[in-house]
Amino acid sequence: MVYKRHSAMALTLVACFFLCALSRESKAEPAYFDITASEMRKIMVAVPGFSGDGQTAAVTQLLSKGLALHTFISVIDPSRYGGGKDADWKSLGADFVVMGKMGADPAGMVIEGQILDVVSNKLLVSRRYKGSADQLDDMTLRLCDSLIEDFTGEKGVARTRMAYISDATGRKEVYVSDILGRHPRQVTNHRALCVSPRFTPDGNFLAYSTYHHSNQDLYITDLRQSSSTTSLSRRKGLNLAPAFTPDGQRMVITLSQGGNPDLYLMSRQGDILKQLTSGAGINVSASFSPDGQSMAFVSDRSGKPNVYVMDVNGGQGKRLTFKFTENSEPAWSPKGDEIAFTGLQGGVYQLFVMDRNGGNVRQLSSGGGSYESPTWAPDGRMIAVTRKSGSRSEICVVSKNGKDIRVLFTMKGNQTYPQWSGRQP
Repeated sequence: MVYKRHSAMALTLVACFFLCALSRESKAEPAYFDITASEMRKIMVAVPGFSGDGQTAAVTQLLSKGLALHTFISVIDPSRYGGGKDADWKSLGADFVVMGKMGADPAGMVIEGQILDVVSNKLLVSRRYKGSADQLDDMTLRLCDSLIEDFTGEKGVARTRMAYISDATGRKEVYVSDILGRHPRQVTNHRALCVSPRFTPDGNFLAYSTYHHSNQDLYITDLRQSSSTTSLSRRKGLNLAPAFTPDGQRMVITLSQGGNPDLYLMSRQGDILKQLTSGAGINVSASFSPDGQSMAFVSDRSGKPNVYVMDVNGGQGKRLTFKFTENSEPAWSPKGDEIAFTGLQGGVYQLFVMDRNGGNVRQLSSGGGSYESPTWAPDGRMIAVTRKSGSRSEICVVSKNGKDIRVLFTMKGNQTYPQWSGRQP
Protein backbone atom coordinates (compact mmCIF):
# COMPACT_ATOMS: atom_id res chain seq x y z
CA MET A 1 0.00 0.00 0.00
CA VAL A 2 1.28 3.46 -0.83
CA TYR A 3 1.23 5.75 2.18
CA LYS A 4 0.93 9.22 0.67
CA ARG A 5 -0.92 11.68 2.86
CA HIS A 6 -3.88 9.30 3.69
CA SER A 7 -1.02 6.67 3.04
CA ALA A 8 25.43 -6.71 -7.05
CA MET A 9 32.67 -12.13 -14.67
CA ALA A 10 32.09 -15.52 -13.09
CA LEU A 11 31.44 -18.79 -14.93
CA THR A 12 29.24 -21.37 -13.29
CA LEU A 13 28.23 -24.72 -14.69
CA VAL A 14 24.49 -24.62 -15.04
CA ALA A 15 22.34 -27.73 -14.72
CA CYS A 16 20.13 -28.79 -17.58
CA PHE A 17 16.71 -27.16 -17.61
CA PHE A 18 13.47 -29.10 -18.12
CA LEU A 19 13.16 -27.95 -21.70
CA CYS A 20 16.68 -26.87 -22.68
CA ALA A 21 20.03 -28.61 -22.68
CA LEU A 22 22.97 -26.34 -21.96
CA SER A 23 26.64 -26.91 -22.62
CA ARG A 24 29.57 -24.53 -22.38
CA GLU A 25 33.18 -24.43 -23.47
CA SER A 26 35.60 -22.13 -21.67
CA LYS A 27 38.38 -20.69 -23.80
CA ALA A 28 39.66 -17.93 -21.57
CA GLU A 29 39.68 -16.91 -17.95
CA PRO A 30 36.71 -14.81 -16.92
CA ALA A 31 36.87 -11.51 -15.06
CA TYR A 32 34.48 -10.08 -12.52
CA PHE A 33 32.66 -6.81 -13.09
CA ASP A 34 31.54 -4.89 -10.04
CA ILE A 35 28.50 -3.42 -11.71
CA THR A 36 27.25 -1.78 -8.53
CA ALA A 37 30.27 0.53 -8.23
CA SER A 38 29.22 4.13 -8.71
CA GLU A 39 32.21 4.91 -10.95
CA MET A 40 31.65 1.93 -13.25
CA ARG A 41 30.97 2.84 -16.88
CA LYS A 42 28.60 0.79 -18.99
CA ILE A 43 29.97 -2.30 -20.74
CA MET A 44 29.72 -1.80 -24.51
CA VAL A 45 28.39 -4.96 -26.16
CA ALA A 46 27.73 -5.66 -29.84
CA VAL A 47 25.18 -8.25 -30.87
CA PRO A 48 25.64 -8.88 -34.62
CA GLY A 49 23.04 -10.91 -36.46
CA PHE A 50 22.81 -14.60 -35.61
CA SER A 51 24.00 -16.92 -38.37
CA GLY A 52 22.07 -19.99 -39.47
CA ASP A 53 18.51 -20.76 -40.47
CA GLY A 54 15.25 -19.70 -38.92
CA GLN A 55 14.16 -16.56 -37.19
CA THR A 56 17.66 -15.17 -36.79
CA ALA A 57 16.63 -11.51 -36.94
CA ALA A 58 13.98 -11.95 -34.26
CA VAL A 59 16.39 -13.83 -31.98
CA THR A 60 19.07 -11.18 -32.43
CA GLN A 61 16.65 -8.40 -31.62
CA LEU A 62 15.19 -10.13 -28.57
CA LEU A 63 18.64 -10.97 -27.18
CA SER A 64 19.72 -7.35 -27.64
CA LYS A 65 16.66 -6.11 -25.76
CA GLY A 66 17.24 -8.60 -22.96
CA LEU A 67 20.87 -7.57 -22.54
CA ALA A 68 20.02 -3.86 -22.63
CA LEU A 69 17.46 -4.39 -19.88
CA HIS A 70 20.40 -4.82 -17.51
CA THR A 71 21.40 -1.24 -16.94
CA PHE A 72 25.18 -1.85 -16.81
CA ILE A 73 25.18 -2.89 -20.51
CA SER A 74 24.89 -0.65 -23.56
CA VAL A 75 24.17 -2.49 -26.81
CA ILE A 76 25.83 -0.89 -29.83
CA ASP A 77 23.41 0.06 -32.58
CA PRO A 78 23.92 -2.52 -35.40
CA SER A 79 23.41 0.21 -37.99
CA ARG A 80 26.88 1.47 -37.04
CA TYR A 81 28.52 -1.70 -38.42
CA GLY A 82 25.91 -3.16 -40.76
CA GLY A 83 24.93 -5.93 -38.35
CA GLY A 84 27.68 -8.32 -39.54
CA LYS A 85 30.28 -10.22 -37.53
CA ASP A 86 33.43 -8.86 -39.19
CA ALA A 87 33.43 -5.28 -37.96
CA ASP A 88 36.34 -3.39 -36.44
CA TRP A 89 35.06 -3.82 -32.91
CA LYS A 90 37.80 -1.75 -31.26
CA SER A 91 37.05 1.30 -33.36
CA LEU A 92 33.38 0.92 -32.46
CA GLY A 93 34.26 0.99 -28.77
CA ALA A 94 33.00 -2.53 -28.13
CA ASP A 95 34.24 -4.33 -25.05
CA PHE A 96 32.58 -7.62 -25.97
CA VAL A 97 30.72 -9.15 -28.90
CA VAL A 98 28.09 -11.88 -28.67
CA MET A 99 28.64 -14.29 -31.57
CA GLY A 100 25.38 -16.16 -32.08
CA LYS A 101 24.11 -18.93 -34.31
CA MET A 102 21.04 -21.10 -34.58
CA GLY A 103 19.99 -24.17 -36.51
CA ALA A 104 17.91 -27.31 -36.64
CA ASP A 105 18.02 -30.06 -34.04
CA PRO A 106 16.07 -33.32 -33.54
CA ALA A 107 14.33 -31.57 -30.65
CA GLY A 108 13.34 -28.71 -32.97
CA MET A 109 16.08 -26.10 -32.94
CA VAL A 110 19.21 -24.99 -31.13
CA ILE A 111 20.57 -21.53 -30.42
CA GLU A 112 24.09 -20.74 -29.25
CA GLY A 113 25.87 -17.63 -28.06
CA GLN A 114 29.57 -17.06 -27.43
CA ILE A 115 31.29 -14.00 -25.96
CA LEU A 116 34.25 -12.47 -27.77
CA ASP A 117 36.56 -10.38 -25.58
CA VAL A 118 37.57 -7.60 -27.96
CA VAL A 119 40.78 -6.63 -26.11
CA SER A 120 42.23 -10.17 -26.00
CA ASN A 121 40.45 -11.27 -29.20
CA LYS A 122 39.55 -14.52 -27.44
CA LEU A 123 36.23 -16.34 -27.16
CA LEU A 124 35.25 -16.65 -23.53
CA VAL A 125 32.31 -18.98 -23.27
CA SER A 126 29.68 -20.81 -25.25
CA ARG A 127 26.09 -21.21 -24.14
CA ARG A 128 23.79 -23.57 -26.02
CA TYR A 129 20.07 -24.29 -25.73
CA LYS A 130 17.78 -26.76 -27.44
CA GLY A 131 14.02 -26.75 -27.69
CA SER A 132 10.98 -26.72 -29.90
CA ALA A 133 10.10 -23.82 -32.21
CA ASP A 134 7.49 -22.44 -29.82
CA GLN A 135 10.15 -22.25 -27.09
CA LEU A 136 12.44 -20.02 -29.13
CA ASP A 137 11.72 -16.84 -27.17
CA ASP A 138 12.30 -18.61 -23.86
CA MET A 139 15.56 -20.14 -25.12
CA THR A 140 16.72 -16.70 -26.25
CA LEU A 141 16.02 -15.15 -22.87
CA ARG A 142 17.67 -18.10 -21.10
CA LEU A 143 20.72 -17.42 -23.24
CA CYS A 144 20.55 -13.76 -22.28
CA ASP A 145 20.43 -14.51 -18.56
CA SER A 146 23.36 -16.94 -18.86
CA LEU A 147 25.45 -14.35 -20.70
CA ILE A 148 24.71 -11.87 -17.92
CA GLU A 149 25.95 -14.51 -15.49
CA ASP A 150 29.19 -14.72 -17.47
CA PHE A 151 29.67 -11.00 -16.96
CA THR A 152 28.65 -10.72 -13.32
CA GLY A 153 28.53 -14.12 -11.63
CA GLU A 154 24.75 -14.05 -11.27
CA LYS A 155 22.02 -14.84 -13.75
CA GLY A 156 20.18 -12.02 -15.41
CA VAL A 157 16.52 -11.17 -15.04
CA ALA A 158 15.28 -11.27 -18.65
CA ARG A 159 12.97 -14.16 -17.77
CA THR A 160 11.07 -12.30 -15.09
CA ARG A 161 7.67 -10.61 -15.19
CA MET A 162 6.16 -7.35 -14.06
CA ALA A 163 2.71 -6.87 -12.55
CA TYR A 164 1.24 -3.38 -12.62
CA ILE A 165 -1.93 -1.33 -12.73
CA SER A 166 -2.96 0.16 -16.08
CA ASP A 167 -5.85 2.38 -17.08
CA ALA A 168 -5.67 1.33 -20.74
CA THR A 169 -9.34 0.30 -20.66
CA GLY A 170 -10.43 3.46 -18.87
CA ARG A 171 -10.44 1.60 -15.55
CA LYS A 172 -7.44 0.81 -13.33
CA GLU A 173 -7.07 -2.94 -13.75
CA VAL A 174 -4.27 -5.41 -12.91
CA TYR A 175 -1.94 -6.52 -15.72
CA VAL A 176 1.07 -8.82 -16.04
CA SER A 177 3.65 -8.82 -18.84
CA ASP A 178 7.15 -10.13 -19.35
CA ILE A 179 9.83 -7.74 -18.15
CA LEU A 180 10.35 -6.38 -21.68
CA GLY A 181 6.69 -5.35 -21.85
CA ARG A 182 5.75 -8.09 -24.30
CA HIS A 183 2.56 -10.14 -24.12
CA PRO A 184 0.65 -7.93 -21.64
CA ARG A 185 -2.21 -9.82 -20.02
CA GLN A 186 -5.14 -8.20 -18.27
CA VAL A 187 -5.64 -10.13 -15.06
CA THR A 188 -8.71 -8.38 -13.66
CA ASN A 189 -11.93 -7.10 -15.15
CA HIS A 190 -13.53 -5.54 -12.10
CA ARG A 191 -14.24 -2.22 -13.81
CA ALA A 192 -13.25 -0.57 -10.55
CA LEU A 193 -10.07 0.75 -8.99
CA CYS A 194 -7.44 -1.94 -8.37
CA VAL A 195 -4.16 -1.23 -6.55
CA SER A 196 -0.97 -2.83 -5.26
CA PRO A 197 -0.53 -6.18 -7.05
CA ARG A 198 1.73 -8.58 -5.16
CA PHE A 199 3.26 -11.83 -6.49
CA THR A 200 3.56 -14.84 -4.24
CA PRO A 201 7.22 -15.94 -4.02
CA ASP A 202 6.65 -18.81 -6.45
CA GLY A 203 5.12 -16.41 -8.99
CA ASN A 204 2.01 -18.54 -9.46
CA PHE A 205 -0.42 -16.25 -7.65
CA LEU A 206 -1.07 -12.53 -7.59
CA ALA A 207 -2.83 -10.69 -4.78
CA TYR A 208 -4.29 -7.20 -5.13
CA SER A 209 -6.78 -4.84 -3.54
CA THR A 210 -9.87 -3.64 -5.37
CA TYR A 211 -12.84 -1.38 -4.65
CA HIS A 212 -15.35 -3.14 -6.90
CA HIS A 213 -17.66 -3.89 -3.96
CA SER A 214 -17.36 -0.32 -2.58
CA ASN A 215 -14.82 -1.48 0.01
CA GLN A 216 -11.09 -1.98 -0.36
CA ASP A 217 -11.10 -5.78 -0.43
CA LEU A 218 -8.23 -8.20 -0.89
CA TYR A 219 -8.25 -10.84 -3.64
CA ILE A 220 -5.84 -13.40 -5.01
CA THR A 221 -5.79 -15.04 -8.43
CA ASP A 222 -4.01 -18.11 -9.77
CA LEU A 223 -2.07 -16.85 -12.80
CA ARG A 224 -2.02 -20.35 -14.26
CA GLN A 225 -5.68 -19.85 -15.18
CA SER A 226 -7.72 -16.88 -16.32
CA SER A 227 -11.31 -17.56 -15.30
CA SER A 228 -11.60 -16.81 -11.59
CA THR A 229 -10.23 -14.90 -8.63
CA THR A 230 -10.64 -15.62 -4.91
CA SER A 231 -11.48 -13.34 -2.01
CA LEU A 232 -8.89 -13.33 0.78
CA SER A 233 -10.26 -10.64 3.03
CA ARG A 234 -13.42 -8.56 2.76
CA ARG A 235 -13.45 -7.24 6.29
CA LYS A 236 -15.05 -3.85 6.76
CA GLY A 237 -12.57 -1.05 6.07
CA LEU A 238 -9.09 -1.40 4.67
CA ASN A 239 -7.80 -4.72 3.34
CA LEU A 240 -4.50 -3.69 1.85
CA ALA A 241 -2.44 -5.86 -0.48
CA PRO A 242 -0.06 -8.11 1.43
CA ALA A 243 3.62 -8.72 1.93
CA PHE A 244 4.16 -12.46 1.60
CA THR A 245 6.64 -14.25 3.82
CA PRO A 246 9.60 -15.68 1.85
CA ASP A 247 8.12 -19.17 2.08
CA GLY A 248 4.81 -17.86 0.71
CA GLN A 249 2.76 -19.50 3.45
CA ARG A 250 1.79 -16.36 5.36
CA MET A 251 1.33 -12.67 4.70
CA VAL A 252 1.15 -9.36 6.49
CA ILE A 253 -1.64 -6.99 5.53
CA THR A 254 -3.16 -3.80 6.88
CA LEU A 255 -6.68 -4.06 8.25
CA SER A 256 -8.74 -1.30 9.81
CA GLN A 257 -11.42 -3.57 11.23
CA GLY A 258 -10.64 -2.31 14.72
CA GLY A 259 -10.81 1.32 13.65
CA ASN A 260 -7.05 1.94 13.37
CA PRO A 261 -5.10 0.68 10.34
CA ASP A 262 -2.81 -1.97 11.84
CA LEU A 263 -0.63 -4.78 10.58
CA TYR A 264 -1.87 -8.35 10.87
CA LEU A 265 -0.21 -11.68 10.18
CA MET A 266 -2.54 -13.84 8.12
CA SER A 267 -2.58 -17.31 6.60
CA ARG A 268 -2.76 -17.83 2.84
CA GLN A 269 -6.41 -18.65 3.40
CA GLY A 270 -7.11 -15.21 4.92
CA ASP A 271 -7.32 -16.24 8.57
CA ILE A 272 -5.86 -13.80 11.11
CA LEU A 273 -2.96 -15.40 12.98
CA LYS A 274 -1.71 -12.43 14.97
CA GLN A 275 -2.08 -8.67 15.28
CA LEU A 276 1.39 -7.11 14.94
CA THR A 277 0.75 -3.44 15.69
CA SER A 278 -1.87 -1.88 17.89
CA GLY A 279 -3.08 1.68 17.69
CA ALA A 280 0.32 3.35 17.18
CA GLY A 281 -0.67 5.47 14.23
CA ILE A 282 -1.45 4.24 10.73
CA ASN A 283 0.65 1.17 9.88
CA VAL A 284 1.00 0.10 6.24
CA SER A 285 3.37 -1.05 3.46
CA ALA A 286 5.01 -4.09 5.01
CA SER A 287 8.09 -5.58 3.29
CA PHE A 288 9.94 -8.70 4.52
CA SER A 289 13.67 -9.19 4.78
CA PRO A 290 14.83 -12.14 2.62
CA ASP A 291 15.41 -14.30 5.68
CA GLY A 292 11.86 -13.65 6.83
CA GLN A 293 12.96 -12.56 10.30
CA SER A 294 12.39 -8.80 10.01
CA MET A 295 9.83 -6.55 8.43
CA ALA A 296 10.01 -2.93 7.28
CA PHE A 297 6.82 -0.91 7.31
CA VAL A 298 5.48 2.64 7.38
CA SER A 299 3.88 4.32 10.38
CA ASP A 300 2.90 7.88 11.20
CA ARG A 301 3.15 7.27 14.95
CA SER A 302 5.71 10.12 15.10
CA GLY A 303 3.27 12.51 13.44
CA LYS A 304 4.54 11.98 9.88
CA PRO A 305 4.97 8.76 7.89
CA ASN A 306 8.37 7.14 8.41
CA VAL A 307 9.96 3.76 7.78
CA TYR A 308 10.27 1.40 10.75
CA VAL A 309 11.59 -2.11 11.14
CA MET A 310 10.54 -4.78 13.60
CA ASP A 311 10.75 -8.49 14.27
CA VAL A 312 8.25 -10.53 12.29
CA ASN A 313 6.60 -11.60 15.52
CA GLY A 314 5.75 -8.01 16.36
CA GLY A 315 7.02 -5.41 18.80
CA GLN A 316 7.42 -1.65 19.05
CA GLY A 317 9.53 -1.25 15.94
CA LYS A 318 12.69 0.81 15.37
CA ARG A 319 12.49 3.99 13.33
CA LEU A 320 14.91 4.07 10.36
CA THR A 321 14.15 7.31 8.50
CA PHE A 322 14.65 10.86 9.80
CA LYS A 323 15.88 12.91 6.84
CA PHE A 324 12.67 13.92 5.04
CA THR A 325 9.30 15.14 6.17
CA GLU A 326 7.61 12.02 4.79
CA ASN A 327 9.17 8.62 4.11
CA SER A 328 7.20 5.68 2.77
CA GLU A 329 6.97 2.55 0.61
CA PRO A 330 9.92 0.51 1.91
CA ALA A 331 11.09 -2.34 -0.32
CA TRP A 332 13.67 -4.73 1.13
CA SER A 333 16.44 -5.74 -1.29
CA PRO A 334 16.55 -9.46 -2.17
CA LYS A 335 20.19 -9.34 -1.04
CA GLY A 336 18.99 -8.33 2.41
CA ASP A 337 21.45 -5.48 2.93
CA GLU A 338 19.43 -2.48 1.77
CA ILE A 339 15.96 -0.99 1.78
CA ALA A 340 14.59 1.24 -0.97
CA PHE A 341 12.01 3.86 -0.05
CA THR A 342 10.47 7.11 -1.24
CA GLY A 343 11.03 10.42 0.53
CA LEU A 344 9.26 13.73 0.14
CA GLN A 345 11.75 16.32 -1.11
CA GLY A 346 10.89 19.66 -2.66
CA GLY A 347 7.22 18.76 -2.83
CA VAL A 348 7.71 15.53 -4.80
CA TYR A 349 8.68 12.01 -3.86
CA GLN A 350 12.17 10.84 -4.79
CA LEU A 351 13.67 7.33 -4.73
CA PHE A 352 16.23 6.55 -2.05
CA VAL A 353 18.16 3.53 -0.80
CA MET A 354 19.52 3.05 2.69
CA ASP A 355 21.36 0.31 4.55
CA ARG A 356 19.10 -2.05 6.44
CA ASN A 357 19.90 -0.22 9.68
CA GLY A 358 18.86 3.16 8.23
CA GLY A 359 22.36 4.48 7.50
CA ASN A 360 24.04 5.54 4.24
CA VAL A 361 20.95 7.12 2.67
CA ARG A 362 21.46 7.96 -1.02
CA GLN A 363 19.18 9.31 -3.73
CA LEU A 364 18.75 7.30 -6.93
CA SER A 365 16.12 9.28 -8.84
CA SER A 366 16.85 12.42 -10.82
CA GLY A 367 15.01 14.78 -13.13
CA GLY A 368 11.40 15.85 -12.97
CA GLY A 369 8.46 13.91 -11.69
CA SER A 370 7.50 12.08 -8.55
CA TYR A 371 8.75 8.56 -7.92
CA GLU A 372 6.59 5.98 -6.20
CA SER A 373 6.14 2.24 -5.51
CA PRO A 374 9.72 0.91 -5.70
CA THR A 375 10.20 -2.79 -6.37
CA TRP A 376 13.53 -4.65 -6.65
CA ALA A 377 14.67 -6.94 -9.45
CA PRO A 378 15.42 -10.41 -8.05
CA ASP A 379 19.17 -9.87 -8.61
CA GLY A 380 19.15 -6.80 -6.35
CA ARG A 381 20.83 -4.67 -9.06
CA MET A 382 17.88 -2.63 -10.30
CA ILE A 383 14.71 -1.07 -8.96
CA ALA A 384 11.53 -0.44 -10.91
CA VAL A 385 9.46 2.55 -9.88
CA THR A 386 6.46 4.58 -11.02
CA ARG A 387 7.41 8.03 -12.32
CA LYS A 388 4.56 10.52 -12.34
CA SER A 389 4.85 13.76 -14.29
CA GLY A 390 1.70 15.79 -14.81
CA SER A 391 -1.05 13.43 -15.88
CA ARG A 392 1.40 10.81 -17.18
CA SER A 393 2.52 7.78 -15.14
CA GLU A 394 5.09 5.30 -16.44
CA ILE A 395 7.22 2.51 -15.04
CA CYS A 396 10.95 3.24 -15.02
CA VAL A 397 13.95 1.18 -14.01
CA VAL A 398 16.96 2.60 -12.20
CA SER A 399 20.30 0.96 -11.52
CA LYS A 400 21.25 0.45 -7.90
CA ASN A 401 24.15 2.89 -8.24
CA GLY A 402 21.74 5.53 -9.52
CA LYS A 403 23.67 6.16 -12.74
CA ASP A 404 20.89 5.21 -15.13
CA ILE A 405 17.13 5.70 -15.10
CA ARG A 406 14.92 5.00 -18.09
CA VAL A 407 11.41 3.99 -19.05
CA LEU A 408 11.07 0.23 -18.76
CA PHE A 409 8.41 -0.16 -21.41
CA THR A 410 5.86 1.97 -23.21
CA MET A 411 2.23 0.92 -23.37
CA LYS A 412 -1.18 2.43 -23.88
CA GLY A 413 -2.46 4.37 -20.91
CA ASN A 414 -0.77 4.98 -17.58
CA GLN A 415 1.05 2.31 -15.59
CA THR A 416 1.51 2.38 -11.82
CA TYR A 417 2.20 0.08 -8.84
CA PRO A 418 4.92 -2.08 -10.44
CA GLN A 419 5.73 -5.38 -8.78
CA TRP A 420 8.77 -7.38 -10.03
CA SER A 421 8.41 -11.16 -9.97
CA GLY A 422 11.06 -13.64 -8.97
CA ARG A 423 12.91 -15.66 -11.60
CA GLN A 424 10.92 -18.28 -13.44
CA PRO A 425 11.94 -21.94 -13.06
